[in-house]
Amino acid sequence: MKSRGGNFVPESRVTEMFDAIAPVYDRMNTLMTAGLDDGWRRKAVKAAAIALGSSALDVACGTGKLTFALADVAGPSGRVVGLDLAPAMLVEARRMSGGRQGVTFELGNALALPFPDGTFDAATIAFGMRNLASFEDGFAEMARVVRGGGRVVCLELSKPRPRWFGRIYIGVFRVFAPALGTLFRRRSAYAYLPHSLDGFPDPGEIAATMRRVGLRDVKVRRLAFGTVALHVGTVRPGRTGSEPA
Repeated sequence: MKSRGGNFVPESRVTEMFDAIAPVYDRMNTLMTAGLDDGWRRKAVKAAAIALGSSALDVACGTGKLTFALADVAGPSGRVVGLDLAPAMLVEARRMSGGRQGVTFELGNALALPFPDGTFDAATIAFGMRNLASFEDGFAEMARVVRGGGRVVCLELSKPRPRWFGRIYIGVFRVFAPALGTLFRRRSAYAYLPHSLDGFPDPGEIAATMRRVGLRDVKVRRLAFGTVALHVGTVRPGRTGSEPA
């Protein structure tokens, strides 16, 4: 299947699906990944290369797990913003935040981030890129709001190699995800999940997309036998205004 440049499912439909699964989202992730997802997020935080007092943006933050992990490093003197298009996800994130200092959650679109150029030291997205209508525009916006020398990090599902193993993985995924979703009365939403990988670019193509928007020193790390990929790129040092990253 030819790789696609964005999600074909309408944005409004994606928002509805994630609103519907918000109350069970974290439990489902833990079950589907056998509890490995927290470790993947820790690797994403390390790749973001932030420190105490840093600022970071977590795009498509969901219930805020990666947002909180970033905040653990940035500390109360830092600033970490979680942004998502699904209001119900933000309700869960704010509930779990409990008014935590240095962390805020905002409703917003990843393709039109409501922040000036160079606002943050890093920007991350975990398991949200494949839901965007344009992957290139998503990376371009993340790079735009990060200062020169800062990092853009993407943690995302991927089809493992070799091809025969990838086919088996997708086949099992297409059965397992909806079946697990049925247990939580969310079958239709979780039927979407494996299909969101149909035509999704492989890690090398994602890296090329990051380079096209101007990110430098792009690196890829495959995790969990290649079922997850961690990408990191650096915004060009000295970039100002709307110059390419």
